Amino acid sequence: MAKAIEVEAARREILARVRPSAVQAVRLGEALGRRLALDAVADGEFQPFDNSAMDGFAVRAAEVARAGLGSPVELAVVDESRAGRPATHAVKPGEAIAISTGAVLPAGADAVVRVEDTERDRQDDGAADDRVFVLAPAAPGANVRRAGEDIAAGDTVLRAGTELGPAELGVLATIGLDPVPLNRRPRVAVVTSGDELLPAGTALRPGQIHDSNSHTVPALVRLAGGEVITTRHAPDNPQGTRAALVRALEADVTIVCGGVSVGEHDHIKAALADLDVEEVFWRVALKPGGPTWFGTRGETLVFGLPGNPVSVMATFLLLVRPALLAMAGGDPAGRRITARLGAGYEKPTDRAHAARCRLEADEHGWVATPLPRQGSHILTSMVAADCLALIPTGTAALAAGDAVEVELLDRASMGR
Repeated sequence: MAKAIEVEAARREILARVRPSAVQAVRLGEALGRRLALDAVADGEFQPFDNSAMDGFAVRAAEVARAGLGSPVELAVVDESRAGRPATHAVKPGEAIAISTGAVLPAGADAVVRVEDTERDRQDDGAADDRVFVLAPAAPGANVRRAGEDIAAGDTVLRAGTELGPAELGVLATIGLDPVPLNRRPRVAVVTSGDELLPAGTALRPGQIHDSNSHTVPALVRLAGGEVITTRHAPDNPQGTRAALVRALEADVTIVCGGVSVGEHDHIKAALADLDVEEVFWRVALKPGGPTWFGTRGETLVFGLPGNPVSVMATFLLLVRPALLAMAGGDPAGRRITARLGAGYEKPTDRAHAARCRLEADEHGWVATPLPRQGSHILTSMVAADCLALIPTGTAALAAGDAVEVELLDRASMGR
């Protein structure tokens, strides 16, 4: 049997075969969670004009420099500047223009006095006359937001590969970019294998279990930026396995769960070979997740993951997710941090371990504490986990406080 490949070498082999998805134009309202394919560059300033940060009066600062409660400065109100409706007059000596928050600063004005720092005469019918009394000074630039203060013309506001959240969508709208250039979501087909599997909601017969992988894997795919185009089930026979794989191999990425080991009823590898899928590696020096297979057919990436539910999730997060992130224009290496172990951990030296851990912060940084149950069949442990602590091949034991690299889990994918 060929020697198992190390996890980092497996990642390199996979990423060397990744090709970014094609660029497509997507309306801004549909772009949440997607990644920019090109830099977003502003073709103008924001804001495009000097404007008021307060409701008040646009004035010439020099004229109100000595204003106070006991020495108000009286000015004639000659116009109003409202949001979306600029004043038509300029401010001249002895004048003020009423102004709303966000409205254009009129020509001739260089400051805004807050409405709270003024008094305005009112007629008996409640209408304001044309005078305002300024009761506090305003320095040049007071309560004024300058044109281009946030974004200047030519600024790159977001880089290619940026994941678009609410703030990013707002920035793109601000510079008027709609539609936006995005990498197409990688199209992913998921195949689960095994006669023992039945859909959730179906009554179980003796020896059968519900198929959890058909739900966890598509969810992980979507969180990693992929689009699930089909979820199929392969029975434990050569003909049914081949039929399930034929359609699945039309995707950009094919993920098979189970059936890739060396048992009498494991038919996935033989079917893939028959369908001209070229093997890149078989077996990873990792627990959980050792019996993992990877190959290609043209530009289609094919992953054969183990059947145990925790092994599936661990190998997806360590090997499949980086590929999907890279295909969607993201950074495949952006999910790792360094932490200290919160408790000791022992293992054989023949392979790496991905230990499920709780992640907490103390005054010295992040602490990853291994969970008590680490079996590959204990799916509930993934609900309690925040990260996978990566303990390399050749390491027999780590003590509490030792530094360890951890792969962060997506809290949404963990149900919290």
